[in-house]
Amino acid sequence: MITEPWTIEDQFGWDALPDDQEMAPAAGGEVPDDVARISEIASEGAGGRELPPFSAPHPYVGLYRPDRPAIATVTGNMRLTAETSDVDIRHLVLDFGKTVFPVLEGQSIGILPPGTDENGNPHHVRLYSVASPRDGERPGFNNVALTIKRITEDAEGNPVQGVASNYLCDLERGAEVRVTGPFGATFLMPDDPNANIIMICTGTGSAPFRAMTERRRRKRMDGTGELHLLFGARRQDELPYFGPLQKLPDSLIKTELAFSREPGRDKQYVQDRLRAQGDEVARLLGDENTYLYICGHKRMEAGVTEALNDICSGHGMDWNNLCDEMRVQGRLHVETYH
Repeated sequence: MITEPWTIEDQFGWDALPDDQEMAPAAGGEVPDDVARISEIASEGAGGRELPPFSAPHPYVGLYRPDRPAIATVTGNMRLTAETSDVDIRHLVLDFGKTVFPVLEGQSIGILPPGTDENGNPHHVRLYSVASPRDGERPGFNNVALTIKRITEDAEGNPVQGVASNYLCDLERGAEVRVTGPFGATFLMPDDPNANIIMICTGTGSAPFRAMTERRRRKRMDGTGELHLLFGARRQDELPYFGPLQKLPDSLIKTELAFSREPGRDKQYVQDRLRAQGDEVARLLGDENTYLYICGHKRMEAGVTEALNDICSGHGMDWNNLCDEMRVQGRLHVETYH
């Protein structure tokens, strides 16, 4: 088997010696046009060109394309939502065997569903955020996890069948999946144990934040950096990773959950939890080593922005100015979808 020597940069990034792997493709591959378009739409809420955190490692991007995908094998498919819930969200684990597929927290991979569309053309790639840290869902193994929601209706509530989501949710262990990527060079985690990270999400937008939280939990680096998660769903039984979240210690992460349709409770959204923690949020935003990430449905974006504006105004700060400052410093990152 022919292999390329690992670079010094690669070796300094290792947590453990790698297994023997097939020859690594070159870094810096091209990003397909449809992926670039999806990514641009998702990040337009940041208000301009995003920069990665200065401490983030250099990501590999576009190593595998639709005409030359990586082949992964399903090694796990677990339902995260209650069986009684009408929302089906899955935790899917893909193993790449000896195929080199390096990812960082905050990156996405592309899935190529089998078959063709109504015009007889191959289905377009679908992007999914990686829900596991850089050393894999199972440390020391060459795998990644995804958080997949079965799509049964469109934004207007009309019944639809999500081509990729249904395909992925129905996969059994041993099934092979065609994968492109990895993608994403900005929505990355700072590699600084003193960095504070505010994570605001809804639904499957929690995927990159699970990866970031797991990275911090596993590394247990000495540092003062805080993790704050504000997580919204309609009901408790629809919130992915609800059980594991309850077991994480406050010393690792502080969590605020918002439920908009929970029986017997007033409606709450992530922006309501933001306002309720206004003093704490303002303290963090005033720290130049705080990073803000927003990921989830497009509908939450306006409410979150309004809440941040109100919090800043009440604490002698200007959100618009702070937003611009954080963006050019690589400390503000937004990924929202319809």
